[in-house]
Amino acid sequence: MMAVRAVNGGSLFRSAASPPLLTFGCRFRQFSSLTFRRNSELGLRFPIFCCGNQFLGYGGGLSRSVHSLVDCVMEELTAWRSRRRIRATVKLTTSGELLEDKLVNQEIEKGLLLEFKKDSDRVLLGVAQRPDGKKNWMVYDQNGVTSSIKPQQITYIVPGVENFDHAEISKFLQKAQENLDPTLLEIAWVELLEKNASVTAEELAEMIFGSSEPLESYCAHLLLSKDEVYFTVLAAKGSRTIYGPRPTGQVEELLHKKLAKDAAEKELQDFVQLLVSAKAKPALAKPPKSSWMLDEKIQYKIESLEAYAIDACKSDEQRKTAGMILKAMGLTKTASSALNLLINIGYFPVHVNLDLLKLNILTDHSDEIIAAAESLLSDSSDSDEMNREDLTHLKVYAIDVDEADELDDALSATKLQDGRMKIWVHVADPTKYVEPGSMVDREALRRGTSVFLPTGTYPMFPEKLAMEGMSLKQGELCNAVSVSVILHSDGSIAEYSVQNSIIKPTYMLTYESATELLHLNLEEEAELKILSEAAALRLKWRRQQGAIDTSTLEARIKVVNPEDLEPSINLYVENQADPAMRLVSEMMILCGEVVATFGSCNNIPLPYRGQPQSNIDVSAYSHLPEGPVRSSAIVRIMRAAEIDFRKPIRHGVLGLPGYVQFTSPIRRYLDLLAHYQVKAFLRGESPPFSAGQLEGMASIVNMQVRVVRKLSASSLRYWIIEFLRRQPREKKFHALILRFIKDRIAALLLVEVGLQASAWVSTGSQVGDEVEVQVEEAHPRDDVLYLKEVLRN
Repeated sequence: MMAVRAVNGGSLFRSAASPPLLTFGCRFRQFSSLTFRRNSELGLRFPIFCCGNQFLGYGGGLSRSVHSLVDCVMEELTAWRSRRRIRATVKLTTSGELLEDKLVNQEIEKGLLLEFKKDSDRVLLGVAQRPDGKKNWMVYDQNGVTSSIKPQQITYIVPGVENFDHAEISKFLQKAQENLDPTLLEIAWVELLEKNASVTAEELAEMIFGSSEPLESYCAHLLLSKDEVYFTVLAAKGSRTIYGPRPTGQVEELLHKKLAKDAAEKELQDFVQLLVSAKAKPALAKPPKSSWMLDEKIQYKIESLEAYAIDACKSDEQRKTAGMILKAMGLTKTASSALNLLINIGYFPVHVNLDLLKLNILTDHSDEIIAAAESLLSDSSDSDEMNREDLTHLKVYAIDVDEADELDDALSATKLQDGRMKIWVHVADPTKYVEPGSMVDREALRRGTSVFLPTGTYPMFPEKLAMEGMSLKQGELCNAVSVSVILHSDGSIAEYSVQNSIIKPTYMLTYESATELLHLNLEEEAELKILSEAAALRLKWRRQQGAIDTSTLEARIKVVNPEDLEPSINLYVENQADPAMRLVSEMMILCGEVVATFGSCNNIPLPYRGQPQSNIDVSAYSHLPEGPVRSSAIVRIMRAAEIDFRKPIRHGVLGLPGYVQFTSPIRRYLDLLAHYQVKAFLRGESPPFSAGQLEGMASIVNMQVRVVRKLSASSLRYWIIEFLRRQPREKKFHALILRFIKDRIAALLLVEVGLQASAWVSTGSQVGDEVEVQVEEAHPRDDVLYLKEVLRN
């Protein structure tokens, strides 16, 4: 049998039962510099060695006496053995022999050097110290730790060792690692395969190292136990294992897999280095997100991490890939680890909106949709041009939040000679551009609604079409659907009309500026005062019809440069009872009542909204302070809204016999559906959708609307908590006690930020009382906000 011994960094081949191979006149190079040739019979590679001044390559023809070392050795060995006819000193177990003789385990004794499994991932070397009970042993391992192990944990007992000094374990391991050369297995495999023989670690050591001393035996054990290509376990008992050579075809297949695995591991390590490099860079120097998309394999890995971070892996392979990356980075396999890693490399901003990613909200429009929208904008035709009422003589107020991009409603008012008030609610007319079933319409249906977040807006229609085409614009002629109403002196509807119109908006006001104008009571803004009086009259009338006031404080946030480390946060708290907000909401409710009445009178299928509240006794809450506290108590027992598509149903909360949302067709798809239906009637055509079709589309839209509401609420809460996190610890906030959750833990409304939270409050405090609190902890990513009551002297 052949044997190989590493001598001074070189390589020596010999047979255990044959004369040294130096007698064959061969000289040898270091394994690290070998080139390889393939064996023509076995289809495998062997190293090429020098023999004198000639080269020997296994499997090649003779050229200047070119032979492989293996051929040379085999020929010489065959001739030599024929002459000597003696047996090799290394006994190999062939297929005809019993394996049991080689599976006899050595008894564990003090001082033995043994390898054992510490856990599923770690194998350690240690020295047996003393018995621990009947079967277990205390061992001192390579890390200097003494522990108790079971016999079944032992994977190998190094032979020929007695009273091993545990201080020498590390040196022993280092020497073993230095002597490991997996290429030696390939040569041993060839010989064993030819003889159909099995082998133990000690026998392999004799073959490849020329010795079965402790170090050589352990090296052979490491080579065999870690090998995944050439050898397989034939039998094992305790710490003894017998290996056999795999068939040639299987080895070829495993070599191919190993090459692929090695390539994948290198690919992983290269990617890990990219991550490490990106982490180390300062914030402004980190690679842009787009740079991770340039290479297909890198893109797959980074997207696997992203999917892992938001718990949205599309396959087990993607989950496995992310797990391997996290493990290679020394991180735990958790979504938070993946998230923090992506933030640390600059792929995600610090304040990335995870819900936006998790809920798969559509943000950008496709190139195809944008192109279709551009085409619609370029078409100036208007099928309703001949039927539009010219209302450009009216003073028109558009009132909305200051950052509103889509302005889809405006108001006008006048007083008639008989003293009654006439109101116009002008609603943008997107049906000038989109038709039911068109590409742009289908995309709007898929989205269901525009998405308004503190960090940005994602419109239902492509931005240019929504802003430049559909939206109302100050000082410009705009197509609209105008709902006009004449009110009785008690606030009920006396007359109404619904018509196509052309308007010219006069003012674009924020709620704050509209409130200021109302307080100034300017003569030149008499129309705004009429609107305010009409709103007050309508509110009084609705309350008489059983309407329930649910006005409260509502936060609104605008985040500037949200991808910065510390983006600017602009927070506004809106009181829904504010005069301008009350004015606008009452006019929108009035418009909804008119459209429901119009639809009912003309048998138009529409999304009629209702909310039965026959079981609410408002007087039961009269002891609570009017405003947020009372509203909170009532809202908690309100029943869910309902929709009927054939006829109006009572809306108990609004105090109306019927109601249709109509005033936001650029932002809400159900409002757009109402426009399609009403506009068809105004043209003398049949409505494009039946009640059943409306119901089907509404189910799609409402599902998406619920998702968007969840996203909007979580995003708003995140930024309010981030706002609070930045405030000085000593800052005090006013809070209204809305109710008690348990004992003295109360649900609070933070007045300055419009956020509901909870905190322990002192004895004596009642629902409706105001207390002062301070922020103890605020962690927006974990949705954690701890408040502490500030006790007053």
